[in-house]
Amino acid sequence: MNPQPNSQPEQTLTGTSPYGRAPRMAKEDRRDQLLTTALNAFADGGYHTTSMDDIAAAAGVSKPVLYQHFPGKRELYLALVEHTLVDLTAKLDHSLAASDVNRTRVESMINTHFEFVEHQPQAHRLVFSADLLAFPEVADKLNDFYDSIAGIIASVLGPNVGLPHTQAAMLGRSLVQMVQTAAVYWAQHPGSATRQQAQQQVFRLAWGGISILDEDWQ
Repeated sequence: MNPQPNSQPEQTLTGTSPYGRAPRMAKEDRRDQLLTTALNAFADGGYHTTSMDDIAAAAGVSKPVLYQHFPGKRELYLALVEHTLVDLTAKLDHSLAASDVNRTRVESMINTHFEFVEHQPQAHRLVFSADLLAFPEVADKLNDFYDSIAGIIASVLGPNVGLPHTQAAMLGRSLVQMVQTAAVYWAQHPGSATRQQAQQQVFRLAWGGISILDEDWQ
């Protein structure tokens, strides 16, 4: 399937889409719409069985419009992964910056990740349940995500407990991956605990370890 030239004007479907005619949009708005549509399509049908035709039809646009934004299905999928991770990174960064109280920072970060898993399950599954053997690029994007969050945590943790940045980043990465793993487990086993109980238990484990590093960091 060959991508269409980027110079081709945007077209919308007039009657072939069950979702109706898509209105004309600014470039970034259209891209966001296509990403949202692709997320739902991949979640409903799976990556391998969902075609660019399916996504274009669901978005109410012609295939040339879809190809103006994404040259192929793989590129669309990877763009969706990146979009999700950028959004989650911003939310976690905000949760850590929203307070000067370190205990609150850790609680807020844990809450943000559990909220993402609970309220954006499609996006979560798309990224964190990806076949990393089929998509090595996703593994690279995940690694960048973990390193970015670890660096943000290290910038707070290191100065407070007197650790070099590299060691604080190692602990930060351990912390964020622990929270991610716990949130996924809770989502897959909702009967194991309420969300509040799960978050409290993860916080106690995380904060207990941080407190041992420096009893004054409280």
